[in-house]
Amino acid sequence: MTLAVMTEQSIDELCINTIRTLSIDAVQKANSGHPGTPMGMAPVAYSLWLNDLNYDPEDPLFPNRDRFVLSAGHACMLLYSLLHLAGVKNVDEHDKPLKTESVSLDEIKNFRQIDSKCPGHPEHKLTAGVETTTGPLGQGYTNSVGMAIAGMWLATRFNREGFELFNYHVWALGGDGDMMEGISSEAASMAGFLKLPNLCWIYDSNRITIEGHTDLTFGDDVGTRFMAYGWNIIRVPDANDLERVQGAFKAAKKATDRPTLIIIDSHIAYGSPNKHDTAGAHGEPLGEEEVKLTKRNLGWPDDKFFYIPDGVKEHLRSAMAERGGKSNKEWQKLFAAYKAKFPQQGKELETLLKGDLPDGWDKGLPTFPADAKGMGTRESSGKTLNALAANYPWLIGGAADLAPSTKTRLTFDGTGDFSATNYGGRNFHFGIREHAMAGILNGMAVSKIRPYGSGFLIFMDYLKPSLRLSAIMEQPVVYIFTHDSIGVGEDGTTHQPIEQLAMVRSMPGIIDLRPADANEVVEAWKVIARTKHEPVVLALTRQAVPTIDRTKYGAASGLAQGAYVLHDAPSGKPDFILIATGSEVSLALGACEELAKEGMNGRVVSMPSWALFAKQDQAYQDKVLPPQVVQRVSVEMASTFGWERYVGPQGKMMGMHSFGTSAPIKELLKRYGFTQENVVNTVKAMLRK
Repeated sequence: MTLAVMTEQSIDELCINTIRTLSIDAVQKANSGHPGTPMGMAPVAYSLWLNDLNYDPEDPLFPNRDRFVLSAGHACMLLYSLLHLAGVKNVDEHDKPLKTESVSLDEIKNFRQIDSKCPGHPEHKLTAGVETTTGPLGQGYTNSVGMAIAGMWLATRFNREGFELFNYHVWALGGDGDMMEGISSEAASMAGFLKLPNLCWIYDSNRITIEGHTDLTFGDDVGTRFMAYGWNIIRVPDANDLERVQGAFKAAKKATDRPTLIIIDSHIAYGSPNKHDTAGAHGEPLGEEEVKLTKRNLGWPDDKFFYIPDGVKEHLRSAMAERGGKSNKEWQKLFAAYKAKFPQQGKELETLLKGDLPDGWDKGLPTFPADAKGMGTRESSGKTLNALAANYPWLIGGAADLAPSTKTRLTFDGTGDFSATNYGGRNFHFGIREHAMAGILNGMAVSKIRPYGSGFLIFMDYLKPSLRLSAIMEQPVVYIFTHDSIGVGEDGTTHQPIEQLAMVRSMPGIIDLRPADANEVVEAWKVIARTKHEPVVLALTRQAVPTIDRTKYGAASGLAQGAYVLHDAPSGKPDFILIATGSEVSLALGACEELAKEGMNGRVVSMPSWALFAKQDQAYQDKVLPPQVVQRVSVEMASTFGWERYVGPQGKMMGMHSFGTSAPIKELLKRYGFTQENVVNTVKAMLRK
């Protein structure tokens, strides 16, 4: 195919086919990837970026930018091609734009290779211009709901007459796989219920999955389903019809009373008639011959690779600069005037955007007096959360229908409920949608809100994929889980978490916190407030636990180190060490004092966080757990998995080796050995050996 033939193509055709051929060349060179969807959706994504996306490539994080989310993360070459052609710039560690490009042509040539800015699925923070990490299907769609919620909340809190700081739109592109995943249905239900007007999902209905045609698995009338959710529905019968595609985007922006779903039919066979419907669509390169056939059918030179015709970059970049660049400059001027007129709100917004804490954030945090009866740590957490949130206006969140149990409702004046009639509320009702809740929290977090969500620890299983993505993206989402042990009691086996703590601790990049009493809870929230790059799992009791007398025992501030000496042998040289977490710490204290009466002097270590303890230097770790003291017992009402690292080969692990059962808590503690008598006897037997 000669270049002369290419000159007959319009600039739109050249741009679209550049996106297509960059995608197939990158996948072919990597011998890995998914070329089909980038080819089928190139006209749609190109049209959106060229004509509608309010986005400044020179400053890819400007606060009022439109968000483009590729929920179909396997189609990442579509996004990487756009980022390169649009000239999106890198940002530094402070989110300031640099002069270098986020995705160079060399990075595209290095697709899916080690250390490439173009990994196999888009990764937030690794590649500027990638709004959120996608790949697990449905996550991007769900994150986009969180971004839209954040946009409406920011607008309600900060916009003033004549100062419309926030009015951005969120566009998310997904496919049949996204629509099949349950998380998308949860998120779509919530978005429709909230009537989010700034959200548009683009559904690539190409009717292909890895196993073949969707006739095998999927017969939903998606439009009718979303209509029932309360969405505005628009249909485009051909992805290549740019006029219809552009009209759909304009119509979506006019729907100001609900979210919009645009259903676009696409077909991705450009070479051999049946090739792309299976292999090329999802999961493997086209092969050299098919690449040549495809390029010929596109009117493209088949002997050129990673070819970008003259004028393609300039066309897309000039259009985006005219719209997004101009919008950014106007926003910066508007914000400067805003700060002059509303200095308090301006300072608050600057602090929020930087990810910093507001002045006086820890003012009025409670201190709890010693109390043998005490309270559940969920109770002290609720009190502490309210005190903290009063000073931390963008700390917002809620529960998956369990706020009365998790004690996560903000009750001070001015909080309110986030709803379709109040986008400024700080209390969220996620409904019984744990997975969508976590995905939405991630979308809020990447939008600079500080979100929290809550439920029972056992139901963490419903949201684990989104929790994992919080960690991968280094987003400081707060997960508050109550009913943290067999102490749940009569609710029984299905509601008593056993393996959940071990799972959290096994996951990189998560801070686990299981405080022992009310004052450790306060210290836990101080850690949470200061955390910027890690999600936190806060595990709390339903049952009351004693509030430890801190004039007698170690200060609760030791929680910040992950583990600390709560009680020690008089000589400072213990015969044994009891290591406990959460509600079991008071049990260990009682047992240690009983043993001391018989001349066996031990140390009690409260270990609320394995992750924080692992961050301490070896000297501190050895100070808390002296290597020479090998007689150690761990006490935790959960799986013993992993405790070997702390008790050592000569230690003992008191924990759960089965699922629980339904019974009153006192009977359960006796059945499974969580009694002072059993701890005492375990230590004695160990010392005898």
